[in-house]
Amino acid sequence: MKTNMHLINGAGVAYANGNHTNGHNGSNGYNGHNGLATLTMAPPMLTPDIAPVRQSPQRVYDPNFVVTDAYRESLPDLQNGPASLIQGSPVAIQQVGIHNFRLPLRYASRNGEPLLLETAVTGTVSLEAHKKGINMSRVMRTFYEHKGETFDLDLLEEILHDYRTSLGSLDAHLILRFNYPMLNESLRSGLFGYQYYQVALEARMDRFGAVRKFIHFDFVYSSTCPCSYELSQHAIMERNIAAVPHSQRSVARVSVELNGFLWIEELRDLCLEALHTETQVMVKREDEQAFAELNAAYLKFVEDAVRLLHEQLDPEPRIKDFKVIASHQESLHSHDAISVLVKGVRGGFTPEVDPSVFATLIHR
Repeated sequence: MKTNMHLINGAGVAYANGNHTNGHNGSNGYNGHNGLATLTMAPPMLTPDIAPVRQSPQRVYDPNFVVTDAYRESLPDLQNGPASLIQGSPVAIQQVGIHNFRLPLRYASRNGEPLLLETAVTGTVSLEAHKKGINMSRVMRTFYEHKGETFDLDLLEEILHDYRTSLGSLDAHLILRFNYPMLNESLRSGLFGYQYYQVALEARMDRFGAVRKFIHFDFVYSSTCPCSYELSQHAIMERNIAAVPHSQRSVARVSVELNGFLWIEELRDLCLEALHTETQVMVKREDEQAFAELNAAYLKFVEDAVRLLHEQLDPEPRIKDFKVIASHQESLHSHDAISVLVKGVRGGFTPEVDPSVFATLIHR
């Protein structure tokens, strides 16, 4: 029998000229249609590719290694890679950057003494849909480049414009958070102590280059409930029973958008003039008695607190817009009493508040 061999896709197939016309009756199992028998051969053995031998990397740090410009250029940079590396939807991101980057920065004070304060930086920029990512280290390096300068809202505006160039962003956003010390005098004893105020300086730049500047200031005070005071007086006068009204540590977060320069100390003075009952630092017995009298003289519900602040902030010409969030952390209840009030400027602050904000109004 003559056999023709062919290689099809690497498999050997043999065709044999058989004498059977009907392979169904054949005992050899070949398909005998038209006298053609088909025999499938096993694939030929192929020589596998020889894998290159690679040595394991050395587990050693070389302190003498010097990075050259050529070596630096060879380093992979996936974060600033092409759009083909984007994972997920290729859409624009409104804010991307860093949060809680800390370093000491210098600030001016109203008395002329510069203050070097630990500062937490939040810096974000927008990211266009066709870009993989941003150079986040650039956000941090900027602050070290300016570390010898005195930081204020005007310097933040300058940095935002730098971001537009160096990071190629359209929108940019910066927030500096720090505890600002002021030396306060006690009510009657003449002692002095440092009160620390939580402050944030914020600057936002939109895609048209317009910059808005804000100060966020936390004022901590005591609030004595007017209702509780009246009920206590009733028990004393009608039944000769001692009673004490409930009061609690309270916080007002005052956010102002400026159209002129305003010292942080001036914002504190506005809050103090509105609420009067700021918590004390250094206290002797005469100061504690004075504080009790002060609270009785300036009773306030949480609704009163935000309206009193409105009364002081609204006429200040350097304040374009403001928002006040007050939280009275009640000693009577297991919950807080809260209130939010805005000036009502078109396109300005809105009364909406993320619920997580109230958790940040607890000062210890």
